[in-house]
Amino acid sequence: MATPAHSFPTPVEPTQTGSLLDAKLKKSSPGKVGGIVFAIMLVTGLIYIWTKLSADLSIVHSASVFPFILLGLALFIALGFEFVNGFHDTANAVATCIYTHSLEPHVAVVYSGIMNFIGVLTSSGAVAFSIITLLPVELILKVSKGAGFSMVFALLVAAILWNLATWWRGLPASSSHTMIGSIIGVGIANQMMQGNSGTSGVEWEQVTKVFKALLISPVVGFVFAALVFFLFKLLARDPRLYKAPEGTAPPPFYIRCLLILTCGGVSYAHGSNDGQKGMGLIMLILVGTVPTAYALNHTVTAAQVQTFAAVSSQMTGAIGAYADPNAVVQDSGPELEKFVSKKQFEPAVLPALVNMVTDIKNEATLYGSLGKVPAEMQANVRNQMYLTSETLRILGKADGAPKFNDNDKKIIANYKKFLDTSTRFIPTWVKVAVALALGLGTMVGWKRIVVTVGEKIGKTHLTYAQGASAELVAMATILAADTYGLPVSTTHVLSSGIAGTMAANKSGLQMSTLRDIALAWVFTLPVAALLSGCLFWLFNTVAK
Repeated sequence: MATPAHSFPTPVEPTQTGSLLDAKLKKSSPGKVGGIVFAIMLVTGLIYIWTKLSADLSIVHSASVFPFILLGLALFIALGFEFVNGFHDTANAVATCIYTHSLEPHVAVVYSGIMNFIGVLTSSGAVAFSIITLLPVELILKVSKGAGFSMVFALLVAAILWNLATWWRGLPASSSHTMIGSIIGVGIANQMMQGNSGTSGVEWEQVTKVFKALLISPVVGFVFAALVFFLFKLLARDPRLYKAPEGTAPPPFYIRCLLILTCGGVSYAHGSNDGQKGMGLIMLILVGTVPTAYALNHTVTAAQVQTFAAVSSQMTGAIGAYADPNAVVQDSGPELEKFVSKKQFEPAVLPALVNMVTDIKNEATLYGSLGKVPAEMQANVRNQMYLTSETLRILGKADGAPKFNDNDKKIIANYKKFLDTSTRFIPTWVKVAVALALGLGTMVGWKRIVVTVGEKIGKTHLTYAQGASAELVAMATILAADTYGLPVSTTHVLSSGIAGTMAANKSGLQMSTLRDIALAWVFTLPVAALLSGCLFWLFNTVAK
């Protein structure tokens, strides 16, 4: 019977250059073929982005170049966030592949970059808009004004600064965690600057939902990776799977294929999930700078608008049946903004909602299609649609709001779906831009985090079964979260997965590293919130 694990764990010994990875990099080729492939993808992608962006902006007629300068700066910062995210987070995906000698470091990194690229391109956009939902609605409606730009810049700059700080220390911190902290900071700062309670500016229900995913996913990574490792020991009797790699020899063929597959799977899942976090902010930037081109989804056809008109008539009948006939509405927009901001239902909300639905229907049908809405009205129509969609989202959960019957719920959901299709869309060129930034980041600054994951979590060298177990669980967890539109941390899932396999194998854990990772996890939220809140105040002051 095969021994399930080696009796005397092999310590992870640093080489004379300070890291096992340094020795591997000296012996491996620079991965020229993979580099050439990615370079071709980069050039092709840039040409595609320029072509599509130029076509979109051709309908924008501005007497000033300032909006275009602002657009360029904002896109540079947003893509910079994804670039940092790439070399900060996706280094986790290649660590197990490198330390089990399944792929040479340069080959693994290029492979991961390409799989990240594909993951971003095939993403649904659900995670992108779950992030946007956390932002204060009043700032989203003012995204073309100083406060809106201050919000976007504060979020991105704060996230980049914290990601760079933790990367410099070689700590696998979470970009998702950082972004949530930045959003909380902006929401609290915005309310305090208006003299309100700071906590009222944060969508706490949505934050709690997202934070639960961030909190539970590392536990899932630790527990399930340990269980999968035990399953390996039960079913796979090959003793080579449970020994530290000997020299630089690659793993047995079948386990090597599995490790390469899971490395690509984790990279793909990371691109599909994490790649979306900047997409929503990029769309806000586009709406704020060039609303003529991006405020509304111009691919919505005239036939779809006619269908929307019929659905709108159903909607006014369904909502109107619950409205108080004695309620007085002065102005529908401010009434709905107050409801969305304070989450307090008042009788005037439903009549205001009926009026807004009617106004949107008239504006959409008047011009035949969304693309034909006059340039000066595009941003206004989008704000009306976005505000109505958020009102409907909150209405079903607000205290004192009417309880709609099942048929009316279907009508509301059908109507809201059209609103979201019209305002929550991501052009393909945006996905390509994010994919390139994330892929480039993966190939540039991956080394620091790889060394931490590969050498500083466990006291022994990573075995083949441990690497495969951790990556299988990480891949499945991230893809599942992506399906439900939940942002999770690749970093935390994979790091905790490796720790889980080390604990299951009784290999020992380097508690100093785990302590540093835990401290980074604890401090990420408050530090990112403080940074973004202060930056929002600063940018908002300058913008006035």
